[in-house]
Amino acid sequence: MFEELTEKLEGIFKKLRGQGRITEANVSETLREVRRVLLEADVNFRVAKSFIDKVQERSLGTEVLTSVTPGQLMIKIIYDELVRLMGSDRTDITFSNLPPTVILIAGLQGSGKTTFSAKLANYLRHKGHHPLLVAADVQRPAAIDQLIQLGGQIGIPVYADRAHDAIQIADDSIDHARKNVRDVVIIDTAGRLHVDEEMMLEVETVKAHTKPHEILFVVDSMTGQDAVNSARAFHDRLDFDGVVLTKLDGDARGGAALSIRSVVEKPIKFVSVGEKLEQLEPFYPDRMASRILGMGDIVTLVEKVQETVDEKKAEKLEEKLRKAEFTFEDFLDQLQEIKKMGPLSQVLGMIPGVNRLAGAKDIDDRAFVKVEAMIHSMTAEEQRKPHLINGSRRRRIALGSGTKVQDVNKLLKQFEEMKRMMKSLRRGKFGRSPGGMRIPGQFN
Repeated sequence: MFEELTEKLEGIFKKLRGQGRITEANVSETLREVRRVLLEADVNFRVAKSFIDKVQERSLGTEVLTSVTPGQLMIKIIYDELVRLMGSDRTDITFSNLPPTVILIAGLQGSGKTTFSAKLANYLRHKGHHPLLVAADVQRPAAIDQLIQLGGQIGIPVYADRAHDAIQIADDSIDHARKNVRDVVIIDTAGRLHVDEEMMLEVETVKAHTKPHEILFVVDSMTGQDAVNSARAFHDRLDFDGVVLTKLDGDARGGAALSIRSVVEKPIKFVSVGEKLEQLEPFYPDRMASRILGMGDIVTLVEKVQETVDEKKAEKLEEKLRKAEFTFEDFLDQLQEIKKMGPLSQVLGMIPGVNRLAGAKDIDDRAFVKVEAMIHSMTAEEQRKPHLINGSRRRRIALGSGTKVQDVNKLLKQFEEMKRMMKSLRRGKFGRSPGGMRIPGQFN
């Protein structure tokens, strides 16, 4: 996400790092470039202007310490202003003291409302809640079927009634939730291809009947300024409580994320970072600002690891590493754990500095498929004892995995390099960052 914006901002900061001190001239030049980059990223013009004015005011009024370079100072000021622009603090869902909590989901057709509803239900279930999904989009029959299917995938019940209108369905779903001890009701409402009066009246009526504790507006981040305009129109009629940005994994520019908070003055509460139902993240302005500036996001990465890694497996692996018994079976297990955390490019993007490595942006999960195919083409004995893999076995593995012998050779070589590195780490020989570390099959 935000690849273009991050890359261009880093280019600007690189120029400024060569300056000996901050002056009005180099601040003005830097901010002209930043303004251009923000506008190219489809950030709202007024938002971009206000942002630049605040950064300029702070830059020229800040005394530079001898230990801080102009580039470092500007990055710090721009980071602070990005955090402020996107909301400063994390804003969570408001839950009712008297269950069920009613959450109304609104947005245009195609914005990802139905999928988000299921993602939110899955997210809340992992937080200890018992949600009920409500299929109140009767304008699009496929939406009902889609929600029922998604609910089935995550084991969450869906209230659907094809015989009544959205208002009756929403009303009845709350009674159904009380009777079935569901403490959160998530109502998926109808969307249209554009904002129209019929749509607004229906969702306003559903709001009046259900009196939701939380209204979330779902917006496709890739639509840029159109997203901001539709958010403003919905906010005028619904006075929603928060924004959800979907398809953020495909948004290289980031204009909607940077503009929408200032325009509607409502917090971004969640971001969808992939198609899988687990790929929903709470929105933290400080973490997002860090990602935009290419500084990574270690906190979110640690949280993902804690959520996905099997502790017993991790302890078993640690014991094997101590004994230098790491095998291809273990490596395959680790690949599966990494894949649970989301797309590899996103995971690597959370590590500070990785975005600057050559080829890092081109890495995708398809590279894992080739590695997995080669490992699966090995016998169980070969996976445990890679040293047995001779020339004829390499040809068989290549044939079985649809790869070339050279690919198998490269995998074996890199696996041995990784084992040697782990052995050195175990003995405490590494006094510096292991810059030569590679994931077999990924870095050439």
